[in-house]
Order: sequence, then structure tokens, then C-alpha cells
Amino acid sequence: MAIFIDENTRIVVQGFTGKIGSFHAQDMINYGSKVVGGITPGKGGQTHLGLPVFNTVKEAVREVGAEASIVFVPPAFAADSIIEAADAGIKYCVSITDGIPTQDMMMVKNFLRRIPKEERMILTGPNCAGTISPGRSMLGIMPGHIYMRGNVGIVGRSGTLGYEAADQMKRLGIGVSTSVGIGGDPINGSSHKDVLQHFEQDPETKVVLMIGEIGGPQEVEAGLFAKEHMTKPLVAYIAGLTAPEGRRMGHAGAIISSAGESAAEKSGYAKRARRDDLPNAIGDGCDDC
Repeated sequence: MAIFIDENTRIVVQGFTGKIGSFHAQDMINYGSKVVGGITPGKGGQTHLGLPVFNTVKEAVREVGAEASIVFVPPAFAADSIIEAADAGIKYCVSITDGIPTQDMMMVKNFLRRIPKEERMILTGPNCAGTISPGRSMLGIMPGHIYMRGNVGIVGRSGTLGYEAADQMKRLGIGVSTSVGIGGDPINGSSHKDVLQHFEQDPETKVVLMIGEIGGPQEVEAGLFAKEHMTKPLVAYIAGLTAPEGRRMGHAGAIISSAGESAAEKSGYAKRARRDDLPNAIGDGCDDC
């Protein structure tokens, strides 16, 4: 099953013909993702990387049945691109762009909330590595070869920590159902809790690894949700035990600004007691592949 994307997901790239968009679009194509075109306003009708270019996302949805998009648009225009994707009927959007103004993301969140929940686009990011369902589809900038297909779901704010986890798991013969980067900005499209809800409903995912860091209440909310509503084992890692208060560490949202935002405080909430379930749940990494 996996969550959000699979081998049938039809993907378009927003910012398709730019240097960064072109590089990662080609990487996704090489991985086997079903990229069906891209968006660059003013270049509609052209062909790039052997695929059609459209002026708008609505055209891509209409002409090639686009279902998911990935945003490689400069920060000043990225919020408009995300809203355009949601308005066009895209089901899942990943925003890679770093440096989107916080006020712009507030506008995006308010726009999404006006759409009925059953029709609302799922957004992950901004400032994230993307999403990958190993062996099926990659919608992001991660090194696809380090991910092995299996039954452990990963959700994290840090892309590089997600890479490290996937690589170490692969070395141990443990595979991944889907890995989701939610991004390190103060306001993002989906929280840890949001993604945990999807993993809980996914029959292929048997165990979930949550990677958090200092700043914000998301990890605490996710830990409390898991305690009350998750039947699957959850392993949590919170980075930043030595981070000083009041100093931003790497991500825009990684700053201890109030009580409950340090790594030590979050760890107390994020722990799960059902550790005995882990060996049996993980198995050999990919029983059904």
C-alpha cells in the first residue's frame, strides 16, 4: 500500500525547466517515478526531458491526469504555486523550497482550511526532502538508493537524519514502507501527528520511526496521539539534547523559545512503552516484497 505515493501516482514538477527542477525531475524519472510533465508559466507547449511543459497546474491535471506535484519554485513565489496546485485538484504536494516567508505559509494554511477535508490537498514541507515509497516512487530530493522496501514508516523534520536512519536500517536488513519529510519550518503543511494517522491506517506499515528536533509542540502532540490512538509500535528520536535555549539550530523552526520545546522535554512525551512488539513487527524488513 504505502502512503501518499506509489508506482501509479502521476507526478508533475512545478518549476520544471529551472536548473534545480530539471536535475531532480531527471533523478525521479531515473528512479522510476511516474513523472508526466511539468509547470513553467510562459513555456507551455514546449517539451523538456521528453515530457510536456504546461503553463498552469490545471492544464496538467486536465491533459495528463496529474495527481501529485513537487514544488521547486523560488521562495517569493512558492506559496502561490502551492495554492495553485490545491486549487487545480492535486491530491498530494511536496514543497521542497526553503525560505518561504512564514506569513506566506500562514496564507497557504488558511487557504487549505477553506477546502472541505475530503477534497483538501495533502501538503508536506516546505523545506523538506520529500517523500519516497522505496521501489515504487520518489517525490523528492533524497538519494533513492539508500532506501530498501519494507514495512517501517519514517516521518521526520530533518531530511539528513531521515537519510541516516534509512541507510542504517538498510544495513540491518530493515526496509521502509514510506518515508515522509515534513520539513523544518515553523509552519508546515503536515505535522508528525498528521502523518502518524496515515501510517496507522496503512496495512503495510508495521512500525513507525518518528524523527523530531527542538522547537515547537509537534512531537509532543504526536506522542500523545500515539499513546491514545496508535496500535502500531512507535520509535522516536529527538535531536538537540545539547542545543542552547534561544538559538536557532539549522532549521528555521529549530529553536527553543518556550517550555516544552527542548529535546529532553519532548523525549518524555514521545516515548512508547510497547517496545516488546518491535522485533516481531519489523521482521526481516520485507516479508511481502
